[in-house]
Amino acid sequence: MPYALILFIVMPIAEIALLLRVGAAFGWVPTLLIVIATAIIGSAMLRQQGLATLDKARQRMDGGEMPAQQLLEGIMIMIGGVLLLTPGFVTDAFGFLCLIPFTRQWLASRLSARAIVGFSAGARTSAAGGSPSMGRPGRGEPESRRQGNDSGDIIDGDFKRIDED
Repeated sequence: MPYALILFIVMPIAEIALLLRVGAAFGWVPTLLIVIATAIIGSAMLRQQGLATLDKARQRMDGGEMPAQQLLEGIMIMIGGVLLLTPGFVTDAFGFLCLIPFTRQWLASRLSARAIVGFSAGARTSAAGGSPSMGRPGRGEPESRRQGNDSGDIIDGDFKRIDED
């Protein structure tokens, strides 16, 4: 709830206050031109950075790797583009942070590290809560995991009970 409150109530008020201050300092025409210029620059950056990230993702997929970092960066580029198209200086600042490669990669690595920690903590909690497929040897885990084999090899075979006649 606090994040939604900040996003939908405090941010528009901050944007309007800042637009009014800049408009009072420079005039409404230069302020309007700045807002339009940031939208145009943001659109160009969105296209350029989006294509570069798509190219990196394609290269990783061609190499047989999962482009998780590029997918997260793609989402951030989309968010940055939306923020830059939204009139206001605060949203423009956050939008440019999402579109500048250095800051976007740093933010994406921080977000993915938090997501991995959150996922592993959630998996432990689920296992303790009695999930049949997580955290309990012999239930939903491959044989190689139950024996502590980290190679991940899967051995396929058939069996027949001998004790039944």
